[in-house]
Amino acid sequence: MATPADAEAIQSIYEPYVAGTVISFEFDPPDTGEVARRLEGTLAQYPFLVAVEEGTIVGYAYGGTHSPRAAYRWSVDVSVYIDSARHRQGAGRALYRSLLALVTAQGYRRAYAGITLPNPASVGLHEAMGFRPVGVYQQVGWKFGAWHDVGWWQLSLDDSDAAPGEIRRVDELEWSAVAAILQA
Repeated sequence: MATPADAEAIQSIYEPYVAGTVISFEFDPPDTGEVARRLEGTLAQYPFLVAVEEGTIVGYAYGGTHSPRAAYRWSVDVSVYIDSARHRQGAGRALYRSLLALVTAQGYRRAYAGITLPNPASVGLHEAMGFRPVGVYQQVGWKFGAWHDVGWWQLSLDDSDAAPGEIRRVDELEWSAVAAILQA
């Protein structure tokens, strides 16, 4: 689980995505203080994980609100970012495996991921994790002098038709049960 002390490393991974790509629709990279605030805000309800290799944070993944309307509360948006020097080495899959296990343990039923198109690497990762495409917002974002589409992918975490239970905050989870899920 990430801590506020990880903000600098997280910021250094995220900054190139903001400054040089359309993967993030932010125009200005947040500074370390803003990343720390976002991290703390996320951890109030959702997991925010870091991947560490040889003492260095090489990627991160987190959950977030899909929509503030009450009926959406069993759905979660998920994101993963990996240091560009570490792509295609398994960190993204490992982070998502853990993140998806945690949000499932919290009681979420569906996970969603938005991907700026084209992005075959991200599409490949999400589909390898079981996400399926559900639609495209066409020309939804303007960055670097052009319109960009965002595709949406969905993963069913629980196919039960039963009424859902209450969502637990990440700090309310039974960690021994989570450890068992992560070991599976």
